Amino acid sequence: MTATLHWQLSRFYFFYYFFVGLFTPYWGLYLQDLKFNPLQIGILLSLFQFSRIIAPNFWGWLADHTGQRTKWIRVTAFFGFLGFCAVFWADTFYLMFFSMMAMSIFTSSTLPLVESLTLSHLSTSKGNSGYTRIRLWGSVGFIAAALILGYLIDLFTVQSLVWALLLTQGTIFILTCYIPEKKDKAVYLIKRSIFAVIRSPEVICILLGCGLMVSSHGLLYNFYSIFLKSNDYSSFSIGLLWSIGVFFEIFMFLLMPKILNKINLKQILLISLALGVIRFFLIGAFVNSIYIIIFAQILHAATFGSFHVASIQIIEHFFNKDHHARGQSLYNSITYGVGGVVGGIGGGFMIEAYGANTTFMLSALLPLLGFIVIYYGLKNFPITAS
Repeated sequence: MTATLHWQLSRFYFFYYFFVGLFTPYWGLYLQDLKFNPLQIGILLSLFQFSRIIAPNFWGWLADHTGQRTKWIRVTAFFGFLGFCAVFWADTFYLMFFSMMAMSIFTSSTLPLVESLTLSHLSTSKGNSGYTRIRLWGSVGFIAAALILGYLIDLFTVQSLVWALLLTQGTIFILTCYIPEKKDKAVYLIKRSIFAVIRSPEVICILLGCGLMVSSHGLLYNFYSIFLKSNDYSSFSIGLLWSIGVFFEIFMFLLMPKILNKINLKQILLISLALGVIRFFLIGAFVNSIYIIIFAQILHAATFGSFHVASIQIIEHFFNKDHHARGQSLYNSITYGVGGVVGGIGGGFMIEAYGANTTFMLSALLPLLGFIVIYYGLKNFPITAS
């Protein structure tokens, strides 16, 4: 991979996750400022995950069918920007619902297409370990956004978030215009049916196990900031806690090439899931202990960082180049789509019925179930990323 291509991809990841670093920690606080209740907030924030169930698969099919991934990356980024503009006029639940749905249908599809394109470019390099060196810039972008907005919200109001998100969406679209296409050579004389791949017991298990892990994160992404705010954490402190997690995620990305020389992808997933059980129990049980909460955030390096790297490369292994884009899109749909909706909306119901502390503690059962599914279901899979 050339230095120019590395820069083009890295800056996209930086600004895409800059957007995520604005949206994830603070959008729930913005919706709370508009006087929406926990269930309404859970529904609205889960629209992004819900749209991932269908939309990325459609765009992934178009990308594979036409062989023009960059074209559809630009289309989804542009209409994601336009969709977000409607948020400025959304002051009721139903207006916000349709505005966020319009935005999320497109925005949720941009990343899996870029993930597919990035891995395709890296396929001509020595292994896929170079992915971590590109993806870590996304983590840097998340930290920068979380810290800057936390400070600005405390200094001004949460309304500043909307303008920051709009500018970032526009920047993302501009950057997609500079990402080059990569044509994949046909791997099979006869293209496999994607349904034959999906029916594989190991593919089913990896999607189910990862979906369970992401369900617990759906609760985290929707309600963690609100949970901290209700326990008297300032906006800057909330941004700092999110940043600590992502800082150690970067550290994990840097270590992943060496880790992959020692243990395989299945083992990395199992360790990540086990640490997820610990993390979510600690968040619910010890929210008033800053030191334990910091430790729980450090575990984000495993529950997202190593988990993400291992899971997308396992998906890449099973779907390969004949279903390159659709494999990553399907993974996003099942895990971040279905899993995110279950955690987000289910979390809203649980919080209203049992309170946030109990809900976060019970969410630790989800990665535990994921551990069991992966341990017994992903058999004979000793491959590394190289």
